[in-house]
Amino acid sequence: MVRVVVLGQGYVASIFALGVERIKKGDLGYYGIPLADELPVKVEDIEIVGSYDVDETKVGVTVYDVVKRYWDNGVPESLRNITIRRGVHLNSLKSMPIKANGLEEKMKLSNCVDKLVDEWKSEKAEVIINVCTTERIKTFSSRDDIEKAIESDDREKLSAAQFYTYAASVYASENNGAVFVNAIPTPIANDPAFVSLAQDSKLVIFGDDGATGATPLTADILAHLGQRNRYVRSIAQFNIGGNMDFLALTDSGRNKSKEVTKSSIVRDILGYETPHYIKPTGFLEPLGDKKFVAMHIEYINFNGAIDEIVVNARINDSPSLAGLLVDLVRLGKIALKRGEWGTVYEVNAFYMKSPGPANSHNMPRILAYEALRKWAGLPAVSKGGTV
Repeated sequence: MVRVVVLGQGYVASIFALGVERIKKGDLGYYGIPLADELPVKVEDIEIVGSYDVDETKVGVTVYDVVKRYWDNGVPESLRNITIRRGVHLNSLKSMPIKANGLEEKMKLSNCVDKLVDEWKSEKAEVIINVCTTERIKTFSSRDDIEKAIESDDREKLSAAQFYTYAASVYASENNGAVFVNAIPTPIANDPAFVSLAQDSKLVIFGDDGATGATPLTADILAHLGQRNRYVRSIAQFNIGGNMDFLALTDSGRNKSKEVTKSSIVRDILGYETPHYIKPTGFLEPLGDKKFVAMHIEYINFNGAIDEIVVNARINDSPSLAGLLVDLVRLGKIALKRGEWGTVYEVNAFYMKSPGPANSHNMPRILAYEALRKWAGLPAVSKGGTV
């Protein structure tokens, strides 16, 4: 069994909860879960024991009620057992059309930490998933600065993701270990201050920013071109979507953090810089959760021939990330048992746009997949299957 707490009960978290419970009922297969049923920790072993949000329309209601807003085709009754608690806001939804209030409205940040830690203890949480809305952030120079921000109640310095990571580190230190999965762009696994804190607190961090759509595809196409010594002249890749996260990305500060995680693949894969435009570019409500993806790559082939690759796609955004979370929860349990405190590059390199620790590189996902399988103790995979 692996006990999970979710931070941010939006579309991703709701589809994650829905899919896990449907699998338990036998209503759904393992498509969209990269490691499917191969791990010793099974999908059926996942138990969601807690959920947090700051949206006033969600706090105090059950996960069942929220999931029905996104999916009304037979929601498992088991989700009625999880009531959404109030989390920490720290302006994470500022400028969004949502009435939001956090715990910090009525208590100091240090007291918020104590409250969350007590609740996670009562829930016997092992893995904490962060799928809050993409936020504006300021990075920390040291773990002392993180602790000072909490102690001095500095609400301008901390983002919600950073606060939750600190709270998770306190919980881990008192609980003999825990896992924090950072599926949003905020640098957590890439921030040495948080990784150092995690190592000393018996916290495992996976991050940053789940790689769900065009980014891993772009990485593999660039690797393909690099292996054939084709020189890439330019790259254009953009997404347009109609869900709340794309609305949040219309804020330039939030968009900047996303752009950094998406663009990091270019030099990492090619070994050189080339003109590129890789970023989420817009919100169009009628698209809903099924985002539009476009990609154009121009490159030089033998004898100076100029070739182009053009890709257009429509991708269900939230289910793509939710399927990855199913693996990350189970891999977190494995890391927890092994005591691999800090962060784990072999996991991050496959599942994340910006894999931690800091100064690590993106690699072709086909290579990252093999490294992941080796770390997880699974057999290698060849073109014809496992070997």
